Amino acid sequence: MNFQSDNKHAVEARHEAQKIAFGPVAFQAALCLRDLGILAFIEKGGKVGHTEDEVASALGLSVYGVRVLMEAALGLGLLCLNDGRYTATKTAFFILHDRMTIANMDFMQDVCYLGLFHLKESVTKGKPEGLKVFGDQWKTVYEALAYLPEKVQKSWFAFDHYYSDIAFPEALPLLFKHKPATLFDVGGNTGKFSIRCAQYDPEVKLCILDLPGQWNMAANNIKEAGFADRISGYPINLLDETHEFPAGADAVWMSQFLDCFSETEIVSILSRAKKALSREGAVYILETYWDRQRFEAAAFSLQQISLYFTNIANGNSQMYHSKNMIRCIHEAGLYIDEDIDGIGISHTLFRCKAK
Repeated sequence: MNFQSDNKHAVEARHEAQKIAFGPVAFQAALCLRDLGILAFIEKGGKVGHTEDEVASALGLSVYGVRVLMEAALGLGLLCLNDGRYTATKTAFFILHDRMTIANMDFMQDVCYLGLFHLKESVTKGKPEGLKVFGDQWKTVYEALAYLPEKVQKSWFAFDHYYSDIAFPEALPLLFKHKPATLFDVGGNTGKFSIRCAQYDPEVKLCILDLPGQWNMAANNIKEAGFADRISGYPINLLDETHEFPAGADAVWMSQFLDCFSETEIVSILSRAKKALSREGAVYILETYWDRQRFEAAAFSLQQISLYFTNIANGNSQMYHSKNMIRCIHEAGLYIDEDIDGIGISHTLFRCKAK
């Protein structure tokens, strides 16, 4: 990844500028091509492809509607056109079949798109002004999550779980090699990770620390999974510095959690987590840092998703550069005992101990 210089020629730079200028149109066009079945139908046509008339007839759409979308798809690199017949590209394949791309697009459409009109307000006011498209009674998306429309919830959790689910199988052995007897799952969300831990280690006792609404959702899942005897809940507002963690944790786990807070809030949360540790306990931080990605596309995605936090989530957090998180860890009186990159698609695991 090269963020230190600009090597584009003027023509290339102008082309990139037009991609940005028409970005909202490009996104909605790709979404329509996917959701109306146009890309899938053309893909099935293989190397022979289909004409505009064939696509329109098969899908019950007007030739005009099909034409404008398919011509837009040429500029997006989703289709090729030869002798009046359209064929699908490799990029179209990923739009249709890649779980990561599908999760990202659905999240952008259902959770972020309408609210992004208020991004400038969010930046200037330091508040998630885009969240008001779902109602003005909440200060953060985390308070709202249990009450958002079903489709929005589905896309939010699909996005969140896609990245964490891939990382968990690699992270669990790293966590349990130290044999924690008591584990706090901070920001446990739906209880998915705690359930995985209970399945992985038949002896570990777990406690989920999260907002009351989130714990209620998790409690139902835990009961259905049959682990209510080993996974308890501790409803807590982690933004309230007077709310201390319970004591006696051998491990405090935070997965894709601290990116939901400002640096000041991160230091506060980590300081309280430190107080909760047993003598040999450790805090585990599993996060994605844009500066530690192997591929430019991954860094790009993380840099852009930061604006979801600015505009929808809470107005003051982001996907951090690792050096900023490390500084917060040190300010909280912790040091990094283990630093492991390359977990799952894009995660880094910090195992932190008290100084």
